[in-house]
Amino acid sequence: MAKNSNTGMQIIGLVLLVAGAGLAYWGYQLSGSLTSQFTEAVSGSMPDEVMYRYIGGAVCGVVGFFLLFKK
Repeated sequence: MAKNSNTGMQIIGLVLLVAGAGLAYWGYQLSGSLTSQFTEAVSGSMPDEVMYRYIGGAVCGVVGFFLLFKK
């Protein structure tokens, strides 16, 4: 019974890891847009939308990695 629970957690970890990579890539793509570059040139910092995706991707990636490789 514990084996099934561990497998379920590993699947959730893998999904979170992939989602984190997707969010980080989406943020990277968004940071290259004309609007984002203009905002960064004017204010000196990245737009909130980009930062939210980077932070969300990092959190999902770390949690996913932890769930995938914990014993």
